Amino acid sequence: MRSRVRAQYLYVFEATIIGLFFFQTFRYLIGMVYSRVSGAAVVASVGMENLTPGLTGVVDPAFVRSELLFLSGSLLLPLLALIFGRLRPLLALAAILAAVMRLMMIANPTLSPVVAAGLTTGASLLYLALLIRHRASSMPFFFLLGLGFDQLLRAMGNTLDPSWSASSAVFALGSGESVFVLQYLHVQIVLTALAVILSIVTMLRQTRELREQEPGVSPDRGLLPVWGGIGLGALLFLQVSLLGLPNAVAGRAGVDYTTFVPIILLATTLPLIRWVRARARSFIALFDGSVRGWAWMLFIALLVVIGTRFSGPVAGGALALAQFGVSMTWWWLVRPQAEKERNFAPLWILLGCAVFALLAVFDFFTYEYAYVRDFSGDLAFLNPYLPPLLRGFRGMGLGVLLLAIFLGVLPMTQTRRRIPWAEARTSPVQSLLTIALIAVLTAGAALAARPPVIQGVRGVDSFRVGTYNIHAGFNEVFDFNLEEVASTIQQSGANVVLLQEVEVGRLTSFGVDQPLWLARRLGMDRRYYPTNEGLSGLATLSNIPIVYHQGTPLSSVGQQTGVQHVQVSTDGGVSAVAFYNTWLGLLLDLGPEQSVEIQEQDQQRQLAEIFSIIARDYRDLNLVRIVVGGTFNNVPGSPLIEQMRVSGFTDPFAGLPSELSATLWRSNARARFDYLWVRNVLPLGAVVMESNASDHRMAVVEILINRRLQ
Repeated sequence: MRSRVRAQYLYVFEATIIGLFFFQTFRYLIGMVYSRVSGAAVVASVGMENLTPGLTGVVDPAFVRSELLFLSGSLLLPLLALIFGRLRPLLALAAILAAVMRLMMIANPTLSPVVAAGLTTGASLLYLALLIRHRASSMPFFFLLGLGFDQLLRAMGNTLDPSWSASSAVFALGSGESVFVLQYLHVQIVLTALAVILSIVTMLRQTRELREQEPGVSPDRGLLPVWGGIGLGALLFLQVSLLGLPNAVAGRAGVDYTTFVPIILLATTLPLIRWVRARARSFIALFDGSVRGWAWMLFIALLVVIGTRFSGPVAGGALALAQFGVSMTWWWLVRPQAEKERNFAPLWILLGCAVFALLAVFDFFTYEYAYVRDFSGDLAFLNPYLPPLLRGFRGMGLGVLLLAIFLGVLPMTQTRRRIPWAEARTSPVQSLLTIALIAVLTAGAALAARPPVIQGVRGVDSFRVGTYNIHAGFNEVFDFNLEEVASTIQQSGANVVLLQEVEVGRLTSFGVDQPLWLARRLGMDRRYYPTNEGLSGLATLSNIPIVYHQGTPLSSVGQQTGVQHVQVSTDGGVSAVAFYNTWLGLLLDLGPEQSVEIQEQDQQRQLAEIFSIIARDYRDLNLVRIVVGGTFNNVPGSPLIEQMRVSGFTDPFAGLPSELSATLWRSNARARFDYLWVRNVLPLGAVVMESNASDHRMAVVEILINRRLQ
């Protein structure tokens, strides 16, 4: 018995490491596929020879096609378990392949990251298929502890996973010149070596156990039914799109990220404690077998509705409880396999991948519905059907989540005669070790998520203001580089920065909370206002104390947008400056239903609403210092921009040549779309930063506070 317990520790340790590799690469792969496909589309439309010099991440469309083809083949690796699933050494080989390719992602710069990540993910899925077949009791640890350690690492990187870069610092000790920096490459080498050693040891240990095992149904011999495969894909979507991301929970529920990092990690790993599962079993056993799964589904769905439709601690707590409920569901995906029963787990794992992909596409269009264009040529016959359907995903984020909950808990509704939370008693030592591990993870995440101390700027008569559309962290060819965005802001010397097109946890932007990461990287405070599904919107960074913050949605025919009102003060409120940050609707050729004329009217309506909001906030505009900035998506001289001038706002960039004031900077277009309008403050200078970190450039103005308003 003691020997078996020690073996179980080894199995769990191995499953945890491979699970960690899986979540790291899976999330990375989603963002990279979006980046590569979008970048290849830009290169194909503009032409490689016409691209702006100095752009990073330029890829040949033909190379991207080969990457995607290789990725498709890599994701078919689980099918090897259909043919060679009885060979237990294949489990060790899958673990070794996943570990080695995970190392190659950051240790071999000549290897395509998509190829390396694809092989790591495919090998991890092969490992999962074999884990279900030979060590089914370890399967929940693959997901829960793998995700738990992933959350810890993301907290250490301020939501940007440090494991994606060889030179990322995990932590630094010391000060001055005697600083020891531990880079992630060293950590990955250790983890890869551990995974390789463990895979060999566990294979030998399990081979010896099988010789001593009595015939019959074993709890470690599992089977993933078709419902389990569907649930697998849906649960993965819930984890990587919302519930498993503390920053996404914070964005959706409007709560503090730092507070909810340990709470979400605790909700993720708490089901590993047997006593918790026993209490859940006692509760669910009160329901008849035909309804218990539906009751659990309703419980999670209700919590998600509360968490996404309300804001504050109650909403955040509801999403944390929903994460606990989802974490408990992993035990219901797999059931014991009979002696002569066929095992099609690899096929159903691929079905789960298809379910995840479908939900991810639905999620994508809940944000990108406004950019759906009508088809032309031979596909024009689809225009009455497909474009309206895709545009109809506007406001459907909650609906996609509820669909994922339905599919994720579906295996529980199909299991009526058994409650998989029931298992053999564990020793007090095992329970204490589990509790200690969860406590260490939670405490480590809480410590890593602490915000740095901000050195506020006070007592100054002038400071710099910037507006920057960061394009969700992507440049023109969709190369993701937040560090370059941060460097641009740092070089500008701006004290207050109005950001547009920021995201705080979307799948396509690698699940990163961009305003939080930028604020901590630059030593600034931040305020975020969501305009679309909680995870996309406007943000303001400031190293001058922020004394007020509020956001208001604007009427929008296309992309839902709003205006963010932030007030900063250098002296406790006497010389406060009010900032209004906005992003007006785009002008796109989307067909007769949303013509350019209709969109221009939408812009005018949005600007009128901004004027109304300013008048509501301040009765006498002559007694307040105001800066209105953001992406207006229109050019100087247009009726929209002239309306700002007529309303008494000053344009510090007026009179500058177009080549010095242009902010939209693409290979096939140059225009001024981003503005900073001032009132009752004196502009001392204006400049547009030369940077290709986004397809927009940062506009900066230095302003002098007018003391006569005091």
